[in-house]
Amino acid sequence: MARPIAEEDEEKPLDPAVEKVRKKLVRFIVINLGILFLALMVVIGALVYKARNAPSATPPVGDFQAPAGEPVSGDIVLPVGAKVISQSLSGNRLSIDAELVDGSRAIFIYDIAARRLIGQFAIRNK
Repeated sequence: MARPIAEEDEEKPLDPAVEKVRKKLVRFIVINLGILFLALMVVIGALVYKARNAPSATPPVGDFQAPAGEPVSGDIVLPVGAKVISQSLSGNRLSIDAELVDGSRAIFIYDIAARRLIGQFAIRNK
């Protein structure tokens, strides 16, 4: 036996005060979703910008590439009697801190790719 639909089962219009609160809530949700979407687009745009402007993975021009399986060799000429105190390698540049015969110190900069001395700096006390 089918029961007839009663008027109570149908949705009744909301009270005007409740309807006003519901409209404010819907507006609040729409505004916040819009702000969230805009922020997401800004982040995606920043990631795309950074990816397009990132430096390439290729080595810089003049960067030294040693043949596979073969050691790199060469001569670095320092003044006679100089003692190497320390060394530091950065890219294809080698910095050598040396104590000279007269007791003074100097820093020599050597370019491995060009295989030549490119700078010498004396260390002096003021």
